[in-house]
Amino acid sequence: MKELNVKNFCRNLINLQGKEMQHVLVYLVESFSNFRGDFMADFLTKEQRHKNMQNIRGKDTKIEVILRKALWNKGYRYRKNYRKLLGSPDIVLMKYKIAIFCDGEFFHGKDWEVLKAKLEGSNNSEFWISKISRNRERDDEVNKRLLFEGWTVIRFWGDDIIKHVDECVKVVEDAVFDIVIYDSDDM
Repeated sequence: MKELNVKNFCRNLINLQGKEMQHVLVYLVESFSNFRGDFMADFLTKEQRHKNMQNIRGKDTKIEVILRKALWNKGYRYRKNYRKLLGSPDIVLMKYKIAIFCDGEFFHGKDWEVLKAKLEGSNNSEFWISKISRNRERDDEVNKRLLFEGWTVIRFWGDDIIKHVDECVKVVEDAVFDIVIYDSDDM
């Protein structure tokens, strides 16, 4: 129903000229500057937004599956979402004590200063800024704890996995090589 009213309003807006247009624009600016509530910049309905947010997954995401398939094809065997380790790494190479995290850019705050500035002007900005800040802090805590326990921690951004999965596999292979060389030096 809302969408229909907006369409009709836009059609009528095209026919306005001069003072009429100026009055409408002033009204719109005043209305939206005082508006609070379920407004989002992408104009999805509440039901559409709910469905989109509901489909965001924590396990077996596209980026995880891409990286896992590439590692499997190289002969690496792993555990998925290993809950016995802090942070439940997305991929764990037990043999080499390597924990791999596949982080989404938004929820883990890639280019945080730029993203934070964008979020400050958005709806529900306090919630998102505190949520993403806490995610970043938690990522640092998990990294430090796993490193302290003797694990090698590797974090990849989703875009890097999608665009350069071979380079991501190379990073893992380099880490494995370093661990194998280090272990052979101890003998």
